Amino acid sequence: MRKKLTAEFLGTYFLVFAGTGAVVINQITKSLTHIGIALTFGLVVTALIYTFGHISGAHFNPAVTIGFFLLGDTNKRDAIGYVIVQIAGAVLASMTMLMLFGNVGTLGATLPRGTELQSFGLEFILTFFLMLIILGSAVHGKAVKSFAGLAIGATVGLEAMFGGPISGASMNPARSIGPALISGHLEHLWIYIVATIVGAITATVVYKFMHE
Repeated sequence: MRKKLTAEFLGTYFLVFAGTGAVVINQITKSLTHIGIALTFGLVVTALIYTFGHISGAHFNPAVTIGFFLLGDTNKRDAIGYVIVQIAGAVLASMTMLMLFGNVGTLGATLPRGTELQSFGLEFILTFFLMLIILGSAVHGKAVKSFAGLAIGATVGLEAMFGGPISGASMNPARSIGPALISGHLEHLWIYIVATIVGAITATVVYKFMHE
């Protein structure tokens, strides 16, 4: 269990450090562009899945962990431990960014560009399909699991590319909690916790319906 928790902590730390770091560095240098930020998120997720997937399952996302718990793939004790270390990793990553660069670009916090309802709906849909692709590519018995990292990373990059300018394309409560807490922008955080968790739960229910 300690190895699993360590993997989830390190994976979530680097996911938030690299992903939000791309946002912060682009704010400073204007060199990455929105496409570069989206690719950073997709590539880091791909790399982390192949690095830690055989240890912890490579969740790095409380919404995904909740989905796996409802599926029966993760027990209650592991799920609670995963969520705790995922949030801790995200918070520490944001603290690192603050120490390195200051509170630039709100540390990559996810904030709605339009209405809260618009971002809620977008985050729900993005997380729903991300969770469905995770289950279909990494869990299903007939899946070619060696390609799961590519499928999931590509989905994260794709969704970040078109959803990022509107909602921030979080799809991950921990990814939003870390920057929000450390930058002090908590006003819209509930969207990125509730919508992503509901999206993942809905995807899990649909997946079970499709494959039972």
